[in-house]
Amino acid sequence: MNYFNGFSLRGEERFFKKLLVDSDFAVSGFSYGAQKATEYVAAISKRVDRLVLLSPAYFSDKDRTFKRMQLRAFRSDPQEYAERFLRNVAAPQRIDLSAYLSLGSYEELEALLYYEWDAQMLRDIAARGTQIEVFFGMKDRIVDTEAAAEFFLSTGACVVYRLKDAGHLLQ
Repeated sequence: MNYFNGFSLRGEERFFKKLLVDSDFAVSGFSYGAQKATEYVAAISKRVDRLVLLSPAYFSDKDRTFKRMQLRAFRSDPQEYAERFLRNVAAPQRIDLSAYLSLGSYEELEALLYYEWDAQMLRDIAARGTQIEVFFGMKDRIVDTEAAAEFFLSTGACVVYRLKDAGHLLQ
């Protein structure tokens, strides 16, 4: 299985063991990694049976001011930004993610915030026979799960799961 990490994280896939399939024909990604996993599957020609998007980073509903504020805060103090970000990723649980911290770059955060999900790309991936599964925690403090779920459902290409008491980390 190919797995793509979330922003400023390494090794966090252990939190998703129940949702991941250990197969050469599966690709998964968490948050920022969901964006990267989707781009990867769209770009390759090899067989992929299952694309699993775990709390995909979705900021299309946010304005430029929000995005610039995030980037400004990161540039001001990347370590503090990442630590605060990881606390929000773990919420509503109090999971210490410091062991998984791998400080991301300004460019990665910018790419994450300004990424535009492409409905046609998702439909093209599904048309190749890939099942696309999207998981959201309904107590997510990172993304607006209602707006994100609405987008993925509107593509007609994705199965969307909403976990009632879970946050961004799906715990």
